[in-house]
Amino acid sequence: MSDTQTPYQVLARKYRPESFADLIGQDAMVRTLRNAFAADRIHHAFVMTGIRGTGKTTTARIIAKGLNCIGADGQGGPTTEPCGVCEHCVAISEGRHVDVLEMDAASRTGVDDIREIIASVAYRSASARYKIYIIDEVHMLSNNAFNALLKTLEEPPAHVKFIFATTEIRKVPVTVLSRCQRFDLRRIEPEVMIAHLEKVAKAEGGRVAHDALALITRAAEGSVRDAMSLLDQAISHGAGETTADQVRAMLGLADRARVLDLFDQIMRGDAAGALEELAAQYADGADPMAVLRDLSEITHWLSVTKITPEAGNDPTIPPEERDRGAQMAASLPMRVLSRAWQMLLKALEEVAQAPNAMMAAEMAIIRLTHVADLPSPEEVLRKWHDSTPPPADGAGGRPAAPAPAGGGGPRASGGRGGGVGSGPQAALAGAVPALAQYPDFDAVVALIQQKRDMALLLEVETTLRLVKYSPGRIEFQPTADAAPDLAARLAGRLQGWTGARWGVSVTSSGGGATLAEQRSAESDAKAAEALHNPVVAAVFASFPKARIAEIRDLRAPEAVAEEASLAETVAAFDPDWDPFEDT
Repeated sequence: MSDTQTPYQVLARKYRPESFADLIGQDAMVRTLRNAFAADRIHHAFVMTGIRGTGKTTTARIIAKGLNCIGADGQGGPTTEPCGVCEHCVAISEGRHVDVLEMDAASRTGVDDIREIIASVAYRSASARYKIYIIDEVHMLSNNAFNALLKTLEEPPAHVKFIFATTEIRKVPVTVLSRCQRFDLRRIEPEVMIAHLEKVAKAEGGRVAHDALALITRAAEGSVRDAMSLLDQAISHGAGETTADQVRAMLGLADRARVLDLFDQIMRGDAAGALEELAAQYADGADPMAVLRDLSEITHWLSVTKITPEAGNDPTIPPEERDRGAQMAASLPMRVLSRAWQMLLKALEEVAQAPNAMMAAEMAIIRLTHVADLPSPEEVLRKWHDSTPPPADGAGGRPAAPAPAGGGGPRASGGRGGGVGSGPQAALAGAVPALAQYPDFDAVVALIQQKRDMALLLEVETTLRLVKYSPGRIEFQPTADAAPDLAARLAGRLQGWTGARWGVSVTSSGGGATLAEQRSAESDAKAAEALHNPVVAAVFASFPKARIAEIRDLRAPEAVAEEASLAETVAAFDPDWDPFEDT
């Protein structure tokens, strides 16, 4: 290369916007700044935020040029259309203007770096109208650096302007954001990006197919810089006319039409065909991780298209693929798409961690095809109901539920211990009407619930093993973790609530299961009984990993009440036990 030959400049720098008119996809910000310049309402601090490559630093330089531009005749003022030829515009574009200072906060994060700025703001600009500080990646500054900047940022000299740029706006303290005018730079829309790439490719003399530009746009994810870098690479890769296949090979992507074929085979449950297609794409150079990513992207696209058909009109997707996607979205249930999405997310993690990515991808495809035609619980029930009904229960009917063990009922056997809170028989005799409304221990538990003494209720349900009960008298065996004063506190609470004295005794043996244990045993018994139901058995046969979350009695309330009344009748009081005798 000769000394006079200009070195090559990448497209992202060569076609960097020089004015607001050159900025693409940021119409709201451009309109606001133009109106502010026209009304002479220019803020002293700006913060630009957005994803990579959307023009944050470029916008900061354009603002700097607009503030300091003097026009081709040297008489101009601040403008949103910098001339680009005056000494200030040229110097700022070349990055050598003495009054426009750019600082990379990623490498200069400390408070000492900010002190240099604070010390220099007091001096007027050397040649320009304004002294402008552009701080890129401002979120990387330390907390002390931010705090040191606050006062100067709130009340800077009239000749100083600050422009910040960041991709992590949430890491910037709110005290800094409140002192700045914020602009959120948007991702570039696909239509705008494709048109811009076509314009640049034409200016460079490169011939790039429209579908190839669509692939580049999709890969750039709204970033102009990423798109320009990929276009630069695609023009060199094509060495003439660049096709979509060449761009796909350059990016390591699978053919989207073939990925749709693979997705269709998976949804049909064709495991052999899906594995064969995956192997063919792998042989053609497709990365297994990229294939699974494309499958997840298609799953998301079909799900959104199913809910909002207009979302399927993506300009980066060819029309024939859009039509095919609309048909697939209409035919696939949402539950199938949601299940595929969850499994693909899991598969992506497995492929990233697996020693052999292709093996992990094949196992993921096998799982996806296996569950593709798995029926839903509704379908299982519908198929069972449509089939021949099972034979009725035997003459004996459904077996009665086993009676709860221990002291769950109103009567239990056991010895007695020392009484707590007991008194003379004459004192208790007058309390009979008041105690009559508590015929069993369940009524006592209901009273504790009604009084909302949750601590006592928890103790009664988990640490009290009932031995005997009669209105006014409770005898129980405490569990190992029961509080030593439980009997005294229970007697005191019941006397205060009912107005009658209660005898609460503690014994060392003879107690049954606690209420919590009874409920657990009853739930287990119902679950075991439910597993013998043909409908439930059919569900578990189709979904081996299912579990019973809740059991509800669908019989009429009258039948349930009648059964409960019968159980209460069977559990009678002990006629030989006088509840009012002294202990």
